[in-house]
Amino acid sequence: MASVALSEAEKVYIVHGVQVAVAAASAGHIAQGGGAGRPRGQDGRPRLSAAASEDLRVDGRGCEDYRCVEVETDVVSNTSGSARVKLGHTDILVGVKAEMGTPKLEKPNEGYLEFFVDCSANATPEFEGRGGDDLGTEIANTLYRIFNNKSSVDLRSLCISPREHCWVLYVDVLLLECGGNLFDAISIAVKAALFNTRIPRVRVLEDEEGAKDIELSDDPYDCIRLSVENVPCIVTLCKIGCRHVVDATLQEEACSLASLLVSVTSKGVVTCMRKVGKGSLDPESIFEMMESSKRVGKVLHVSLQSLLHKEESLGPKRPRVGFLG
Repeated sequence: MASVALSEAEKVYIVHGVQVAVAAASAGHIAQGGGAGRPRGQDGRPRLSAAASEDLRVDGRGCEDYRCVEVETDVVSNTSGSARVKLGHTDILVGVKAEMGTPKLEKPNEGYLEFFVDCSANATPEFEGRGGDDLGTEIANTLYRIFNNKSSVDLRSLCISPREHCWVLYVDVLLLECGGNLFDAISIAVKAALFNTRIPRVRVLEDEEGAKDIELSDDPYDCIRLSVENVPCIVTLCKIGCRHVVDATLQEEACSLASLLVSVTSKGVVTCMRKVGKGSLDPESIFEMMESSKRVGKVLHVSLQSLLHKEESLGPKRPRVGFLG
């Protein structure tokens, strides 16, 4: 994963900023809770800590706040579906290509997804040569784990003819720029690209001798759309000091010894969880991080779905944004 070198003073500053956030929020909660001994100002009203106006993190966000997310779909013309996501300084491009293949022996009635992650050398100097191969493999394996169940994507809808033909969705992920929180940005981009994916409708014709012939529809609007309602998004929580934060920047990731990747559906169901980093997490912290991921994940899904439907309603004449427009 891309990293950044920080001095000890910078690390102390970031960790202290998170601790101040917790202290300010706790003080505000106590002051609002009532009690005879609570401190009051000169006007008699409770003296509340204005946590919202404090710089809770170095960039002013709260511990469970995301940076601004930009999502654009249908950005690559020669794919079945595509999306580009910018999360802070993290820039991700995902393309989905639907091709015919043969179902796997253990799942003869289903299609399947294949993931490939390319870490561009322009994203960070660490990816020059084969520097990004290990990270690409790690991200691809994480995506396989997330989608290795029947609830994420209806794989049966990708089957054309049992044991003979099916649709294989090749999901290519390109890291254009790394600015922290790669896994969350990639999961958002993959869900947006799958939402944008259109698979040609297929008819299986059988002659008198029993030979089967596959006919693809010529109508570009006669296609199959995938339901992405149950496709999860990853919420990464980084442990900094005694508190955890979401959507960490590169500087915050440098101060974190352990992170928890939680795959959450739109209904707040945790489908996968993975710890990264050399540090340890106690059971109480893991429970708190899981509860935070459920809260944040539900809000993330609602915002993403709203944005995708709004963009689709604009039609093909919508304005293009960025260098891919």
